Amino acid sequence: MESLVVTVIGKDRPGLVESVSAAIEAQGGSWVESRMSRLAGQFAGILRASVPEAGVEALSDALEALRSDGLRVVVERGVEDTVEVGSVILLDLIGSDRPGIVHKISEALAARGVNVDELNTECDGAPWSGDTLFKATAKLRAPKSLDLDQLRESLEAIAGDLMVDISIDEAD
Repeated sequence: MESLVVTVIGKDRPGLVESVSAAIEAQGGSWVESRMSRLAGQFAGILRASVPEAGVEALSDALEALRSDGLRVVVERGVEDTVEVGSVILLDLIGSDRPGIVHKISEALAARGVNVDELNTECDGAPWSGDTLFKATAKLRAPKSLDLDQLRESLEAIAGDLMVDISIDEAD
């Protein structure tokens, strides 16, 4: 079986997931994993499908044909996952929304060789003030040589400047 990574985006409406899943099933493929969401009236997602080698081109063509339904699709062949070395770190962030939060945090992580495996963010109303609250959770992969205390200190300094609360811990 071959892995395909598929990204989709289109104006949100019922049936988008069904049309993608039907194309995968028609080629003998399997829906393996996905992250999908409605964002600003658009439906956006990324998924991994596995399909027999003989069906890769046909599935790619079938998914690309969904453009006629207003769905933009990008299909890429996956590569074999290798077990990443290093520790897994969980990051939680919350604070008043302002420009630059993701950039400043990701800049500090990249400077230390920390990879972002998963990132989820959202803005929500703060119940006590009505201001917009920015929340982020991330699963990170740090090199074995990383000193977690130094990373924590660095992120706490940034958190002070951004006026957000950040916590990081090693995953179990």
